[in-house]
Formats: sequence, C-alpha cells, structure tokens
Amino acid sequence: MSPTSSELREIAKIVRRDVLTMVLEAGSGHVGGSLSCADILVALYWQVLRIRPERPTWEDRDRFVLSKAHAAPALYAALARRGYFEMRDLLTFRKLKSKLQGTPDPHRTAGVDVSVGSQGEGLSIANGIAVSARRAGKGFRVYCLLGDGELQEGQVWEAALTAAHLKLDSVCAIVDRNGLMGAGATDEIAALGPLADKWRAFNWRVSEVDGHDLDQLTAAFTEASSVKGQPAVIIANTVKGKGVPFMEGKVEWHDRKLTVDVYEEAMKALT
Repeated sequence: MSPTSSELREIAKIVRRDVLTMVLEAGSGHVGGSLSCADILVALYWQVLRIRPERPTWEDRDRFVLSKAHAAPALYAALARRGYFEMRDLLTFRKLKSKLQGTPDPHRTAGVDVSVGSQGEGLSIANGIAVSARRAGKGFRVYCLLGDGELQEGQVWEAALTAAHLKLDSVCAIVDRNGLMGAGATDEIAALGPLADKWRAFNWRVSEVDGHDLDQLTAAFTEASSVKGQPAVIIANTVKGKGVPFMEGKVEWHDRKLTVDVYEEAMKALT
C-alpha cells in the first residue's frame, strides 16, 4: 500500500533529521541543498521509482541520477530508509573507507546508479542511459535531479538539446529551484529566467510545482511519465534549508559545519 500524503511528509521530516545527523557526525557536508531536495527524493523513492531495494541491481529498475551530487546526504538517507543498507551506515558518511562518500559511488553504495560529482554532467549521463535502454528494448525510465545553480553549466543545455532531438521521453529532469548556490543567489550570479520558457524552447514538456508539496510533485511525475515523443522537466520551487527556520533561504548554510548546539536546535525544529 502506498503511503499517504501525511505519511510522506513525516518521512521527509525523518530524512531531514538523518541529513543533520550525518553532517554533524562527519564534521562537514552540504546541509542546505540536501534539505531543499528532501521532498523530491521522498516523492521519487516512495511514490514514483520502480525499484526493488532487496535487488538493487534489478535490470528493469528505473534509474536515478543525482546530478547535484553535493546533496548526497539526502540521497543516502532516502536509500537507507528504503532498506538498501543499514541505518547505522549513515553515521559513516564521509569517513575513510565508508560506503557513503561525499559524492555517490555505485561501486560502494547499494541503490546508487551513477557516479557523479562534477556539476552539469548528470543530464548527459541520463541521456546515455535512456539511449542504451531504448536500443536494448528496455522500458525503464531515467530521472535526473539538477540544482538550479548547476543550470549555469553549458553542458546541461547541450544535454537538453540532445534529449529533445532524440525524443527521449523516458528522461525526466527535476530542477531543485532553491535560488541559492555556494557563492550567492543564483540569479545574481547568472540569471536563469525565464526558466520554464527556456526548457520549452528546447522542446521539453515543462511542469512547475511547489517542490515541498508532495501531492503536486507526485502529480507532476505522473504527468511526465505520460508524455510521448519528448523529454519532461519538473521545475520544483524549493527553499534552501527547508524545515529548519534559521537555515531557510540562507546561503551560508550551503555547506556550513554544524555544531552540537546548532544541531540540537535544528532537530527541535524537525520534531
């Protein structure tokens, strides 16, 4: 039975608490962008992706590419909560020889499909997976989560052009549109707007939703899966640091170290 909206919201809160614990234990990590995409990952891993956590390499599973790789804590928390590996492994994040490195590695971590790290490359990888699946006659879909700051990379738009040209309707991109990046406000560094129109101009089917509304997210994913002959993108409007009021919308929490006092205050906000 699929979880209810209320249950999904509680899961997202738990994932956010896991992120804080991991970053505190590691002494480093990207909090803000992990918290902003937590609802997107919960929608994917609990509602959308066709997966079998007990068989991580099942050939017909949907694939997921975390192009905004610095949000690895949120992905690891979602994977652990879905049963890909033990919860205690989360406490080894970024530690020497841990399966949970700073950016995802499929050779170490069950449930991770692709090694990522350099910004802007994920959508190209998603395209390659989709082309390979088409040639092999496979019907699985490929989902790729991008940060909005990442859209300043030219390779993203080359990949967008390619996906539309090849009519890769099994590709679904999701943009975590939180408006901030490590160096400041995304639109002050290199303005992206009008973002939806740009994707449409590249012949993508576009949906724009509240990235913290799980019902809207699920509906957008359902719509995206029905599109034929063109790829789909969901622009998810989010808040960096979502769920912890003193972190929300603050660029300094992009990758700031947590102290015990800050951690405890943040955890109270997520109870």
